[in-house]
Amino acid sequence: MSERLTSLPGTMSKIDQIYMDEAVKQASKALEKDEVPIGAIIVYKRKVIARAHNQMRMLKDPTAHAEMIALTQAASYLKNERLTGAIIYVTVEPCAMCAGALILARVKRLVYGADDPKAGACGSVLDIVRNKKLNHRIEVKKGVLAEGCGTLLKEFFKKKR
Repeated sequence: MSERLTSLPGTMSKIDQIYMDEAVKQASKALEKDEVPIGAIIVYKRKVIARAHNQMRMLKDPTAHAEMIALTQAASYLKNERLTGAIIYVTVEPCAMCAGALILARVKRLVYGADDPKAGACGSVLDIVRNKKLNHRIEVKKGVLAEGCGTLLKEFFKKKR
C-alpha cells in the first residue's frame, strides 16, 4: 500500500514514517531487554519530547507501557498534564488503559503501526479515542510501518513459544 500526502488535516505520510521509525527504535530496545517490543515517541511542535518502550517486567509495574511512560515524560517536559497539540507515535495500537490516558492528556493525534486484534482500544476491539460520549476525541492514523511493527511482536512471541 503506497502512502501519499493528502489534503486531510494532520496527514503527513513521510513525516509520520520518519517519526514512526523512531518509535520502532524504542520497540527494538524493549526487545533487547526481553520486554514486549512496543515503542512510543511524542512530538510537540515538530520536536520529539518523549521516547519510551515497554518496561513492565523491568519495573514490575503493569502500567509501565511505552505510551504511559512517554506521557509522563512529555507532561514533565511541558510542565503540564495537558498535551494539547501533541502527537504520539506508537508501534502497536494502544490498549484501553493507554487510550484512556491519551484522552485524559488531550493528545491531538495518534499514529500507530500494527493493529492489536486482541486488546486494541483505538478501533480494533474498542474505540475509546473516538468515543463521542467522552469529552475529547483523538485523530487516528493507523498502519504506518505496520509490517515492521508487527514483525517485532511476532519475533518476540515466537521466541516465547
